[in-house]
Amino acid sequence: MAPVTNARHIFNEIPTGYPIPGQTTVYDASQTIDLENAPLNAGFLLKTLVLSIDPYMRGRMRDASKSYSSPFQLGQPLQNYGVGVVIRSENPALKVGDHVYGFFPFEEYSIQSQAETFRKIDNKYNLPWGVFVGAAGMPGQTAYCGWKEYAQAKKGDVAFITSGAGAVGSLVIQLAKRDGLKVVASAGSDEKVAFMKEIGADVAFNYKTTKMSEVLEKEGPIDIYWDHVGGKTLEAALEAAANNARFIECGMISGYNTKPYPVANLMNIVTKEIKISGFIVSTILPKYKDAFYAEVPASIASGELKLKQDVTRGLEGVGDAFLAVQKGTNTGKSIIVVADQ
Repeated sequence: MAPVTNARHIFNEIPTGYPIPGQTTVYDASQTIDLENAPLNAGFLLKTLVLSIDPYMRGRMRDASKSYSSPFQLGQPLQNYGVGVVIRSENPALKVGDHVYGFFPFEEYSIQSQAETFRKIDNKYNLPWGVFVGAAGMPGQTAYCGWKEYAQAKKGDVAFITSGAGAVGSLVIQLAKRDGLKVVASAGSDEKVAFMKEIGADVAFNYKTTKMSEVLEKEGPIDIYWDHVGGKTLEAALEAAANNARFIECGMISGYNTKPYPVANLMNIVTKEIKISGFIVSTILPKYKDAFYAEVPASIASGELKLKQDVTRGLEGVGDAFLAVQKGTNTGKSIIVVADQ
């Protein structure tokens, strides 16, 4: 077989604000790969099926400054969680036809050497592969582990969940309702508000058209705050917090692409004795991984946990999909379908 195109999506330029499709990242179809004869050196050849687009990736578009995640390398493919299928293998841990979840370069095919860094997928419920980079992947793990570890939920508590129609927030809403909480949730469009109501939010509102402080004053005080936004939203939550509230800091996207907003009422943390927990899911995942995989895929298959996906087909669309996630114009978990099988 002659070499085939191995298209990729590369990191081209460090952005100063929002990433620019075709400039910050660039689609490149100049590479080829010989699928039959490329040396594996005791490794394995993966065909990429699905890739995840996540908000945190903006933080990797930087120089080599210290952070919890390494920066993307200029001129090299982006990297993130994905699902692929083994098409050749010299590693006894994986055989041809195995489907795996792990960290993938944004290219159609890749040769890997470390089988232990991938999880072989047992898809006994025949879920679409895209689910394993969303509700049954890192975003679902973030919601599940963060909630279990930090919420200290009690029936009747009031939870305020931001970005409630997103990949993480939508799972948090459903976990909170399962624990018997009153859920207040925000998002940036009426379509997203409808979805949040569909999955159980008691009060769902569009923060772009509704005054957040009035909603929180009416529906609060807040016992649990799940933060994806930071900035003015964090400020409003601090004002509406109950004494001994738990604030779970999962992200602060309002400051990813613009200058962060200076929150003015941090003294509420002291006077209301608020417990603030920031976390990175990889730190706490080992504690909950087995329970997550035993529970969450089954709950998705049964329909108990609902999800929504925002699907882009082809590596050409990565730049636009990533910008949509940063601006919040996507609806549901953003995934790139590279190949169907």
